[in-house]
Amino acid sequence: MGYLEGFGVTFRQIFQKRVTTKYVIGTGDKAPKADRAHGRHVLNRYEDGMEKCIGCELCAGVCPARCIYVRGADNPEADPVSPGERYGFIYEINYLRCIHCDLCVEACPTEAITESKLFEFSFTNRADAIYTKAELVVGDDGLPQHLPWEDWRPGEDVHTSAWMRATSPSGDADFENRSSWSGELGYGVREAEKGQAFEDIVAVPAGGHDGHGHGHDDHDAHGGGH
Repeated sequence: MGYLEGFGVTFRQIFQKRVTTKYVIGTGDKAPKADRAHGRHVLNRYEDGMEKCIGCELCAGVCPARCIYVRGADNPEADPVSPGERYGFIYEINYLRCIHCDLCVEACPTEAITESKLFEFSFTNRADAIYTKAELVVGDDGLPQHLPWEDWRPGEDVHTSAWMRATSPSGDADFENRSSWSGELGYGVREAEKGQAFEDIVAVPAGGHDGHGHGHDDHDAHGGGH
């Protein structure tokens, strides 16, 4: 294909039907985000204010994009940062590499890292794209920090990584819809993602399961630690 044919392909696109929707600036109207939307990470803290991250580096090890860098350090005896022997001394995420797969959330043994629904953030330089621990750790109120280049909207920090909290241990339906996560500063024990309700189950034998890991009981989402 020569230059003229190539320009012709581009020129013909002007008359093609547009498939994108208009982005109305200034109205505040945005499309609703799915419950499982993966966005900007946050590092959570326990309800007593201590950090959940123990610097184990499992999130960095499992990351397929190699965008997480973690270094742990021994907790100061006089003023420990986390309940464990170590804490996350350095924690960085390079958002020029991150693919928001959430494998770091699944790998974390202490529920320290989760993903919010915030995905509208841009950078004017590469340094801003590398989030440090100071930017990722939630504030003293437990809420994510709102950085100047981020467009936070109400609810984007509420129902985050909920499918992890609703995981049924070993396929046991007794734990369906129950949260086994520890409480978080500012939120308490977050609600787990809802599973299949009893009225949606068809032809379940008495006292049995429907073959998909669901039993008769529709448990409360605020179960204790299991």
